[in-house]
Amino acid sequence: MDPVMQKIRDYARTVMGNSGSHGFDHVERVTSLCERIGRAEGADMAILVPSALLHDIARPLEKECGLPHEEEGARMVEEYLASIGYDSGAAGAIAAAIRTHRFTTGAEPGSLEAQILSDADKLDALGAVGIARTFMRAGEHGTTMQDGINHFHEKLLKLPDRMYTKTARQIARERHAFLSQFLGRLEDEMADRME
Repeated sequence: MDPVMQKIRDYARTVMGNSGSHGFDHVERVTSLCERIGRAEGADMAILVPSALLHDIARPLEKECGLPHEEEGARMVEEYLASIGYDSGAAGAIAAAIRTHRFTTGAEPGSLEAQILSDADKLDALGAVGIARTFMRAGEHGTTMQDGINHFHEKLLKLPDRMYTKTARQIARERHAFLSQFLGRLEDEMADRME
């Protein structure tokens, strides 16, 4: 990783910390997915990689103060990137990608890089990792296994239809199939418990 990207990565890690369903390990997986999809789709990596590394930096503030992390994160990113002398045009594109990455806001990503970030963030909620994160999240919120199952139905099973790029749709199909198989088995076992 080049020195500027390493500096950005270190900043994100320091701000976010490591733990939780939206910890820095999530950021690292999203960044890897962005690199994979970005190469296949011809993205500008000078926008995409920093977007991925910084996309959740305001999560701790959202948890603490209720600020929407996508909005506050975009503001923080522009300020931070200006402080390290990052190209201002790229910084604006990075902030825009962060502002529109979140599934629940309904904001449409306006660039290829923003679409890829949104796709990668959603992909990390699918497959085996998505299953693990769902139950980790349920534990963080002090809810039940059934709440995790409800989250699959309310959000995760819908994600493959919300991918923007061809590459992400291919990855999503495979992860969705695994998640669906797991969910079917889990619901069968939960029903056995009820009998």
